[in-house]
Amino acid sequence: MADESYRDPQLAALYDPLDPDRGDLDAYVRIAADESARAVLDIGCGTGVLALRLAGRGIDVTGLDPAKASLDVARAKPGADKVRWIHGDASALPPLRVDLVTMTANVAQAIVDPATWRTTLRAAFAALRPGGLLVFETRDPARRAWEEWNRAASYGETEVAGLGTVTSWYELLDVSLPLVTFRGTCVIAADGRVLTSESTLRFRERAEVERDLAAHGFTLEDVRDAPDRPGKEFVFLARRP
Repeated sequence: MADESYRDPQLAALYDPLDPDRGDLDAYVRIAADESARAVLDIGCGTGVLALRLAGRGIDVTGLDPAKASLDVARAKPGADKVRWIHGDASALPPLRVDLVTMTANVAQAIVDPATWRTTLRAAFAALRPGGLLVFETRDPARRAWEEWNRAASYGETEVAGLGTVTSWYELLDVSLPLVTFRGTCVIAADGRVLTSESTLRFRERAEVERDLAAHGFTLEDVRDAPDRPGKEFVFLARRP
């Protein structure tokens, strides 16, 4: 099931304005170029930022997401007709043959159910051509990122077209490793609306992810640092033999 922050149309519409700097996606664009990828599957594509960047480079892109509200935002963007959008989780994928599968930002960690995670890895493997690459990131549990998920550290005010000032912050609700649950709050000053959503992420140890990849037929090629968050995340590059 999609995180409620992406299922709610009001929150989905705020996703891009509240996080306009997507420099974290540059590394994925470079990997697509390095792989000479002609076809890409973006699992958990959200509002379509990466999918549209890749499609703009002439790549055949399939964007998959279980949150209809996020896909509605993506489909309304310029160039959206160049992307094949699919509503659902990995079990909803049709037969594909792609060069690269991506899961950016929180996508891998938002798949908290072990069975759904296994289904996702199987689907990624099936979608890749032999020699194709799966790339995704996940936070290093040892860095305890959740300790900064509080109002003081996350509070922000953003001017959003048509809405004015939107105030936002996060609050930690529960740490029961490997699961961490937090609440996001947005307050729209113009009309006083308060929008909240709860999210849960799964913090997998590096060795656990490596075992999962091997169990699903992947060959681990590299584990890199995330350029935008050095020392805080693992970026896995796993190839279908």
